[in-house]
Amino acid sequence: MDRVTEYLAMGGYAGFIWPAYGLAAVVLAVLFVASRRRLTAAAAELAAVEAVERSPSGEA
Repeated sequence: MDRVTEYLAMGGYAGFIWPAYGLAAVVLAVLFVASRRRLTAAAAELAAVEAVERSPSGEA
C-alpha cells in the first residue's frame, strides 16, 4: 500500500500533476461531446438534403 501512496504523491508534484490530468480529461470529454453533437447535426442536415434530392420536383 505504501507504493501506491508513493505513486499517487508523484514525488511531491501531485498538486500539479493530478489537476493537469483532470483538466485534460475534462477537455477531452468536452471535445467528445461537441464532436458527437456536430456529427448528429451533420447527419440530420445530410438526411434533409437527401430527402430534398429524392423529392420529385427536386426542390423544397
